Amino acid sequence: MKALVTGITRFVGSHMAEYLLSKNVEVIGTFRQRSRMDHIRHLAGSVRLVECELRDAHSVDKLIRDTKPDLIFHLAAQSFVPSSWISPADTIFNNVIGQLNILEAVRRAGFDCKIHIACSSEQYGRVEPDEVPIRETNPMRPLSPYAVSKVAQEMLGRQYYWSYGLHVVTTRAFNHTGPRRGEQFVTSNFAKQIAEIEKGIRPPVLYVGNLRARRDFSDVRDVVRAYWLALEKGDPGDPYNIASGTCISIEEMLGLLLSMSRANIEVKVDPERLKPSDVPLLHGDYGKFHRKTGWKPEIPFERTLEDLLAYWRANVWSK
Repeated sequence: MKALVTGITRFVGSHMAEYLLSKNVEVIGTFRQRSRMDHIRHLAGSVRLVECELRDAHSVDKLIRDTKPDLIFHLAAQSFVPSSWISPADTIFNNVIGQLNILEAVRRAGFDCKIHIACSSEQYGRVEPDEVPIRETNPMRPLSPYAVSKVAQEMLGRQYYWSYGLHVVTTRAFNHTGPRRGEQFVTSNFAKQIAEIEKGIRPPVLYVGNLRARRDFSDVRDVVRAYWLALEKGDPGDPYNIASGTCISIEEMLGLLLSMSRANIEVKVDPERLKPSDVPLLHGDYGKFHRKTGWKPEIPFERTLEDLLAYWRANVWSK
């Protein structure tokens, strides 16, 4: 079996590649000239890398014709919500046109291929208190350009299933983290700041944004296992929540990280870290996916944070 992973050099893509290799799946991954290879350096010789600009239809056509994958895990995206406020057009173009090119290339190639589209809980946006935990039937009220792009990606996938019979399965993953998470994301940003304070290269002040938001965090290693099961057992055209089923505030998450350090750290709000609008509550119900696949989260959140902090300690102290 052969799997194509777009965005293999990034956080989720690198973990997806590791999981697929553990299943003895042949792994092909896309990269661009400016892609950093840090996350997959340890996989050198185990995966095949193909340079491809997903926004270019000709490049994607060639990729699909040359590789002929059995499975596609489409993970490449502009996924940082604050960046979507700065460059909304670029976010929409990257996320929607890149996926459209993949779907069109598979349709034109005319061979059987299962496609997983990684969407997001951000699609739900503003959620009323009586709507939690959030099920797949909940209305989507996106609050950022990124969230709008993910709604469009899901609708495109569904349309290509209905119109052309492509086997497209969509997941709506809630917040996920773990080793190799980009430093711009909240859990990783806090962990990196702590590691730098411990080393003495940063004053003992940790800067934060909105600590009141409540999130449903999963471990990335549980999430990529869910993505595999989505293509193995999920129904095409159907969306599935991938969540832990629990919810904590950003402040509580920070408290857990701080409890793992002996450093005396002051916490300060940085107004630059506040967003124009922030989703106040994301708490998912993964029951539909569990009933279909048997999946449930296995890695405790405390271990996820411990592994994340260990990753940043190793990264900071190696410099």
